[in-house]
Amino acid sequence: MIRKITGTLAAALDASIDLAVGPMTLGLLVPACDLDHYRARIGREVELHTLLYLEGDASRGNLEPRLIGFLSPEDRAFFDLFTTVKGIGPKTALRALTEPVGTLAAHIESRDARALTKLPGIGKRTAELIVAELAGKCVKFVTGPIRPVPTPTRTIPTGPDEDALQALIRLGERRSDAEVLLTRARTALPESADLNQLVTEMLRQRAAR
Repeated sequence: MIRKITGTLAAALDASIDLAVGPMTLGLLVPACDLDHYRARIGREVELHTLLYLEGDASRGNLEPRLIGFLSPEDRAFFDLFTTVKGIGPKTALRALTEPVGTLAAHIESRDARALTKLPGIGKRTAELIVAELAGKCVKFVTGPIRPVPTPTRTIPTGPDEDALQALIRLGERRSDAEVLLTRARTALPESADLNQLVTEMLRQRAAR
């Protein structure tokens, strides 16, 4: 595992940088919010905390290693956590991270799904899923104050949504966990999904945990 690299910054492109390390020049993907930082440091030595992942289809034998560079171990740890959310892979996360990690963590801990929808590639359902799954886990990454979003009234699930929640609760699921499963199911299914489809998808999501 490559955990850290030091080299001379040779170029900063649209979504990646070139780093000269000895006789080699490595291409690293970087979060969108860090590109201006790198562009101001062309020709200077930089230290990157790295994460390696494989991109492609293993069944077709076309996996390709990709190296991602971060400015700090904390940024790397947040990225690791962020990509545990269903539907957010490394590429989606890199494109979405247009704000500093501390700011994004504050949005999540404030349960401000609306702020998250302003990130590239993050829709309403995905933003709600991020909040449902990561709120409470991002406190250590927050660099500013956490301002809870005012919620004068709580949206109470009705119809198929409430029936699906009750079905999972009867199977021994806590309501809070059932609500996370419901959010996941709604993200995966079309708006027209009926009760049976919701419960089936929630059970599938529970089995995949």
